[in-house]
Parts: sequence; structure tokens; C-alpha cells
Amino acid sequence: MTTNKVKWALADGWVVAQRNLTHIRHVPEKLLDVTLQPLMFVLLFAYVFGGAIHVAGGGDYKEFLMAGIFVQTMAFTFMGAGMSMAEDLQQGVVDRFRALPMARSAVLSGRVIADFAAALIGLCVLVGSGLLIGWGIHTDVLHAAAAFGILLLFTFAILWAGTLVGMLVRTPDAVQGLAFVVLFPLTFLANTFVPTEGMDKAVRTLADYNPVSAVVAALRDLFGNPTAIADNAPWVLQHPAITAIAWSLGILAVTVPLAIRRYQRVTTG
Repeated sequence: MTTNKVKWALADGWVVAQRNLTHIRHVPEKLLDVTLQPLMFVLLFAYVFGGAIHVAGGGDYKEFLMAGIFVQTMAFTFMGAGMSMAEDLQQGVVDRFRALPMARSAVLSGRVIADFAAALIGLCVLVGSGLLIGWGIHTDVLHAAAAFGILLLFTFAILWAGTLVGMLVRTPDAVQGLAFVVLFPLTFLANTFVPTEGMDKAVRTLADYNPVSAVVAALRDLFGNPTAIADNAPWVLQHPAITAIAWSLGILAVTVPLAIRRYQRVTTG
């Protein structure tokens, strides 16, 4: 009986995901935040600021940059997930789903699956653009797969966080405003674009312990790109892969139960 319920929930979740992906196909502008915007950052930092930024320990700045762009782009999927969820609630889409004979969990799982698929499209675009400007992977297949696995785990966690926020605020515009307030400091106060070694002491401490810094450092290390991690860097950056996985699992452990509870609350009564 339990197995049948799980299969039913998974099947319904996939149907909802297909509905959301179809919406993206009809409104491709929804992919701008994971395609065009990251490309602009790549070109801006690689060709405008890149010549003025020194990578500690040597190395090409373009190779140093790409891991930061990957993580920043995936972090900003928070905004798309939150806005989509808030829009579905505001327009009564979730209420219409409740009237159908489907698993209640399908709305959440389908929403996250669709947003995850959109993030994968953006990641493919970024990888291609990185290869065009001279970025490359200098390790073996296993290390590269581990790097992408860590990035996708982080993305999955961020999407759940965005989905939760989309159910906590009243409008999609509120999600957008909150996302900019949170994500810009989170992604810039890190090793995303510049090494943390040159920062003031207090700022550097915040940047070193930023979860974004751990994910970025893990990707650079596993891709064989310049890491610019100082010898006196804290343990979290000396072991970035472990730290990045721990941060992502921690975010999931908090946001998934809260999102499920919030969804039950907003769809009851």
C-alpha cells in the first residue's frame, strides 16, 4: 500500500513538473535569469575587470572566475523558484490542483523538479560559454562529476529554500525584492569573483565562512582550477567539498520540512 502511494506521488509530481516545464517553453523569458544574465557576468568580469584582478598563487582569472559564476547562477534560482510558487498561490493554481484526485505532495515536488530542470539548462549554457572563453576542467572524470554533483546538490537545496519563501510572502514581487537583498550580499561577500585573502579581516571572516565560498572553492579544487586559498585559511576552506556538502544538506534539512508544513498550512481550509 505504501509503495503504491509513493509511486502515485512520484507520478503526480512528474505530471505537475511537465506542466511547469510546458509553461517555460511557452514563456522562454523565464530562463533569462539562468542564461542571459550569467553570460553578462562572464563577459563583464572576464574581459572588463579580469585584467585588474590578481589571482593569489598565480593562474588564469577566467579559470578562477567560472566556478564563481556557476555557483552565483545556481544561487539565483532561489528567486525563480520563490516567484513561481508565490504566483501559483496568488493565481489560485494550487487551489485548482487541490480539487483534483492527486497526491498533495505533487505540487511541491513538481515545482522543484521543473525549476531544477530549468537550472540544468542554464548550467549547460554556462559550461559552453566557459569553454569558449578559455575555462577548462583539468582533472579526471570522477573529480569533475563530483564537482557537478556538489553544485547540483547546492542547487537543489536553494530551490527548496526559494519554494519555502514563495509560500511565506504574499506576492512574487516580494520574493524578488527579498532575493536581491539576500542573494547579492551572499554571492558577492564570498570568493565568487575575487580571492578573500585581500579583504579586510572582518569582511574576510564573513566571506570565508559563507556557504557560497565553500561551494565555489570545492568546484575550483575538483575542476583543477586556481583556488587562491591562502595557507592560513580556515578549515572550512581547506576542506571545501566536505563543507559544501554539509551546508547543502543542512539547508535541505531545514527547508524541506518547513516547506511541507507551510504548504499544508496554506492549503488547509
